[in-house]
Amino acid sequence: MNKKQLLAMQKRNKARLTELRGRLEKNEVRAEDLETVKTEVQDLADEAQAIADALANLEGGDGEGEDTGSAGGSDEGEGRSGDESGENEEGGESGSEDDDEERGEGSGEGEQRSGIPAEQRDGIMKKIGASLSTRGHKSTKTKEKEVRTAFAKFVVGQIDETEARSLGVVTGNGSVTIPEVIASEIITYAQEENLLRKYGTRHKTKGDVKYPVLVKKAAANVTKTERDAGTEIPETDIEFDEILLDPAEFDALATVTKKLIKMSGVNVEDIVIEELKKAYVRKETNYMFNGNDLGNENPGALAKKAVAYYESTPVDITAAGYSQKLYSQLVKLKGQPVTEVLKKSMWIVNRAALTVLEDMTDTTGRPLLHAAADGVGYKLLGHKLDFTDSADGTDSTKPVFYFGDFKAFHIQDVIGAMELQKLIEKYSGVNKIGFQIYNLLDGQLIYSPFEPAVYRYEVGAVETP
Repeated sequence: MNKKQLLAMQKRNKARLTELRGRLEKNEVRAEDLETVKTEVQDLADEAQAIADALANLEGGDGEGEDTGSAGGSDEGEGRSGDESGENEEGGESGSEDDDEERGEGSGEGEQRSGIPAEQRDGIMKKIGASLSTRGHKSTKTKEKEVRTAFAKFVVGQIDETEARSLGVVTGNGSVTIPEVIASEIITYAQEENLLRKYGTRHKTKGDVKYPVLVKKAAANVTKTERDAGTEIPETDIEFDEILLDPAEFDALATVTKKLIKMSGVNVEDIVIEELKKAYVRKETNYMFNGNDLGNENPGALAKKAVAYYESTPVDITAAGYSQKLYSQLVKLKGQPVTEVLKKSMWIVNRAALTVLEDMTDTTGRPLLHAAADGVGYKLLGHKLDFTDSADGTDSTKPVFYFGDFKAFHIQDVIGAMELQKLIEKYSGVNKIGFQIYNLLDGQLIYSPFEPAVYRYEVGAVETP
């Protein structure tokens, strides 16, 4: 949208705000219309700010965007943006004893006529005034870009700590807290690459999160006779266990060459952030899917916590006629979850499984795997399917199928915990700069033993005695 269009929208916006203010000043808004007017004013205020931000961006984000009362804005609206300016003063002059009478010496009688409490009317008037006086300023997008750039420049030594702090970057003890705009970008990237973030349940918190898990079901009672003192309802026991999400210290390392950083024309912030995202996501994904990092094992990882399903009839995908045998096992796997879980279930498979599925047909000869109705992704046996290399087992050539409700995988992100430390001396011998990311994170598959949430099937796997 160009500047001319934005200014035209701004003019219409201000004209409507000015009209509404005039109606409120004259007590022309009925009590039953108050909520409608409040809603409209809020919508207009949001639109006014969005227009101001867009104009600021067109001006280069320097904070000196369009004055919304000039250059095509509503002069009338701008004239009334202050409590004691423009037409407000004129209104005081033409003033009108009639107006005073109508308002009942300052709004008393007006309140009785319109039925609108003075404080509510004043609140709306204040909102309108603020919207009419909105000036183009640094938009949220521009501010985020500044913080993003300042963070990257600080970690590679292009600005000092004082300048970084003035630009909103928090530093201390040799490390720098990753700004929310970048942390969110890293997490967003993680959601794209880590399917457990995409389909699981995320919790942003500062404390531990505890989950009750049913370990003993209640038993109901039935009787055909009326109860009396000797046949009271017996007590039923319900037992819950408690699972605690206990965030572990989590780190990853990325390196960038000094040559790349010093090259002219290169956006240093993009280099740094891209490397941070890749390093962090690789480590996080393995922690959640496999949890097999030596000394930092995750007992709640998907591969460890999902219930293993073993073939009732051996399947050899290299032998002729494997298709129908594997199809039969997948149907049986789908039947494992209880009904409540089945209704919310989907598939996550590795690339080897996807390759096999693309070459398979059901008993009628139709492809087993087909595109979803909306054209996004796949469906297998009526349930959504997604794939990732992270679902590999110890042998990446063996198909692995996960099926269940992945909302049962809970992830705790500790607010403000993501930090970065710059490592210069450690990599000086190879002319690189290291960036070590630190975060507090936990991710576990949590479910009651009565309702397993996810099942895992690896083709050819045999249950060990």
